[in-house]
Amino acid sequence: MPRAAAPRELLVVDGYNVIYKSARYLARMDETADGDPFEQARDLLVADVAAYAKGRYEPVIVFDAAGNVSPERPDLSKAGVRLVFSPAGESADTVIERLVTEARLAPQAVTVVTSDNTIRATVGGIPVTRVSSDVLVTNMDALDVEYRQANAERQTQHMRLEDRIDPAAREKLWRLLRGRDA
Repeated sequence: MPRAAAPRELLVVDGYNVIYKSARYLARMDETADGDPFEQARDLLVADVAAYAKGRYEPVIVFDAAGNVSPERPDLSKAGVRLVFSPAGESADTVIERLVTEARLAPQAVTVVTSDNTIRATVGGIPVTRVSSDVLVTNMDALDVEYRQANAERQTQHMRLEDRIDPAAREKLWRLLRGRDA
């Protein structure tokens, strides 16, 4: 009987810790909005974490909702990323520690992304890898640059007629243009 595949490594991201570490996310915050000023920043972080995880990780982003005006947010998934908002009276740190403990008992490898020294100290050890928020932000910025370059190249290729014509037909056209018969 075949053995079940090992679970993917759990990627736990300290959401607001990462958001506050990057101009990329802070630029998406809107303090003047009537609604949630973090919504766009969170959406961008979710998209980035989904791209970063790419099937290697089981991604979870934990947001601290303990002090929010409306802390009652359901846990949900977006783009394959599980979002967890800490319940009223509980910090994101506590939720992260619980997720890491559950993964250790499973056993499942875990990578925790935070620059919070308290969390880094309490969740360390095998099989937990700790990554600073700055490292994730740097990786996200690099992925964004790669994506933009690849997209620009695709756009350029599709704009030229010669790139859209079958190579054999293109050769035949060049011969006709040069005055030779096909």
